[in-house]
Amino acid sequence: MSSQKLVQIKTAGFVLKPDASEIKPLYEKIKEQFEAKGISVLIGKDSADMIGVNGVSFEKMCEEADFLVSLGGDGTLLSLVRRSYGYHKPVVGINAGTLGFLADITVDDVDNFLEVLLSGEYRVDNRMMIEGYLQKKSGDKKHFFALNDVVITSPFPSKMVQVNASIDGERFNSYRGDGLIISTPTGSTAYNLSAGGPVMYPLTQAFIMTPVLAHSLANQLPLVVPADFSIELDVEKYKAIAVIDGQEEYEMEEGDILFIAGAKKGAKLLHKKERNYFSVLREKLHWGDKNW
Repeated sequence: MSSQKLVQIKTAGFVLKPDASEIKPLYEKIKEQFEAKGISVLIGKDSADMIGVNGVSFEKMCEEADFLVSLGGDGTLLSLVRRSYGYHKPVVGINAGTLGFLADITVDDVDNFLEVLLSGEYRVDNRMMIEGYLQKKSGDKKHFFALNDVVITSPFPSKMVQVNASIDGERFNSYRGDGLIISTPTGSTAYNLSAGGPVMYPLTQAFIMTPVLAHSLANQLPLVVPADFSIELDVEKYKAIAVIDGQEEYEMEEGDILFIAGAKKGAKLLHKKERNYFSVLREKLHWGDKNW
């Protein structure tokens, strides 16, 4: 947990859930709440165009804002974190979606959050990010960042993939099945959890490697790897795709290598100081609920 504080709290940069023009009244209400507290609001051009208001370029928004706000669900926040990573601005999620592990400020709690923010009763969590690239056999490289996970799977329904994995250059396993998830601790409650992987405290520095519907019961268990190791993955016999945070896709063929490492800097997520991760797990996953 970081004791870092914002230098100032004067300007917020907003990104809205894409393809959701019906979110406009909610955005305008929240904008008024921010401005009533003396915080000016910038909105990225794509979001602004969607709801028919004036906006600024994404780059200008990131440069001028003291912190960034995603208004939507966890997917909106994931996209914002990746796109804004180079600016290293804290990001907070206002949940206009459903589950909301990451976007944890409810619409009804905005005023209270702003009071907490202005009084300094907040924290900035540094969440591990994946930094990687796909090295094509042609020599081309495609770089990416991920907050939740990187998934290698088949581009065709019901087709399997074979993924060969090396850690720090040493081959250690081959995964045959529906795919392989390389998750951060933040992403441990996403696809990783559905595939039977462990839940990990989000400020841990480690990768989780979880096979998806393995075609063999031998040596196909989830594996936790320290974040200072590098992971190299290649595919054999079958075509595959690498999916970044469930939002970007890269084709993989035999001879391509996917390289994954921990990014030098983490993503900065802004939370109320009293937010407790284990309470979130109880609420969202109904742990300990006898009626569930």
